[in-house]
Amino acid sequence: MTQPANIPLPALALSADARRVVTWSTLGFTLMFAVWVMFSIVALPIRKGLGLTDAQFTLLTAIPVLTGSLLRLPAGLLADRLGGKKMFLAVTLVTAAFSLALSFATGYDTLLALALGVGLAGVSFAVGNAWIAQWVPASRQGLALGTFGAGNAGASITKLVAPLLITLVPAGLLIPGGWHFVPFVFALTLVLCALLTARLTPADAAVRPQRTLADWLRPLGNVQVWRFGLYYVVFFGAYVALSLFLPKYYVDHYGLPLAEAGLLTALFIFPASLLRPLGGYLSDRFGPRGVTITSFAVMLLGLLPLTHELPLATFLGLTTVVGVGMGVGKASTYTLVAQWYPGQMGVVGGLVGLLGGLGGSILPLTFAALGPSMGAQAAFITLLVVTFASTVIFVGSMLRLRALGRRPSFA
Repeated sequence: MTQPANIPLPALALSADARRVVTWSTLGFTLMFAVWVMFSIVALPIRKGLGLTDAQFTLLTAIPVLTGSLLRLPAGLLADRLGGKKMFLAVTLVTAAFSLALSFATGYDTLLALALGVGLAGVSFAVGNAWIAQWVPASRQGLALGTFGAGNAGASITKLVAPLLITLVPAGLLIPGGWHFVPFVFALTLVLCALLTARLTPADAAVRPQRTLADWLRPLGNVQVWRFGLYYVVFFGAYVALSLFLPKYYVDHYGLPLAEAGLLTALFIFPASLLRPLGGYLSDRFGPRGVTITSFAVMLLGLLPLTHELPLATFLGLTTVVGVGMGVGKASTYTLVAQWYPGQMGVVGGLVGLLGGLGGSILPLTFAALGPSMGAQAAFITLLVVTFASTVIFVGSMLRLRALGRRPSFA
């Protein structure tokens, strides 16, 4: 995997089956991501109804992200061994069951327990990456994985649709009303998506000769894999953290109503998600190293002024800039993974996704812990420090590998 490159592989055309896998995995992941972060919206009326403290509120929003992060590695490993389609459908249906149960929950302890199950939605990322890698040629995986990763835009579904659903059906009817209607609708939508995916995508290819567990896990001993995970904390973990943090910030800091706070958060989510295919294309075309360093630079330029008190319009524009860097950087990071570890996207991509997702659950808790001492901008100061440190590590690693002449085999 580290021998010098010779002749780049030609950009092979995708088969019809590969296109169906990319299309339906992306649609499924979009819905799963909407479910994964739904507490960023529904926890606000829950906070009011149950009188939650800020610590209880933050824990409730972070729990699903924690579950969906910790289980990404084993889920990706199972997808490599058992088949991506089987695992993707299983995760979708189990998540739908927990979402349905959540729509009937009331007490805080019950909500926490079911939030753990809803968090399974997050493992769909590792499973989908492995599924796509099983069908898409290596030379096309940057764009394919970037397209799939644009399913992060599912967070905007939550931000835009959930406030409407909360007011659409009042409590006390035959179906769950108020905030309960949101997980109810998501559960039904996931079941429908699973049925269509099962019908319209090809069956998993025959299982390859089984490697031992040690063979599968061997790349995890490479420090490079853990560096990729650090970069993904910046591009993805911080994205998830801000997706959870911004609605509450807009409501509490700028005094906006929930629907407007959701809309403004979606304006951050759109570039942070929808530019991911562009990041994959640029990585395929120009190489992921240069794209990654540019993404770091864009994020730093946006984060630096956010560490100060700003008018709403300026704040909105700068969070959009940060989202641009995140959207492109998420794709370039996974293109690096696909180039250096072809055939092992499940386990290596699973670990990278695990670390990124852990960042998405730990960062909001960090924001809440530092808020009393650092003020309202604690979140952005934290992200600036983490992004700068990761940039220094990335540049140092890039220069060292270049000096050693080490490149992936098909870069």
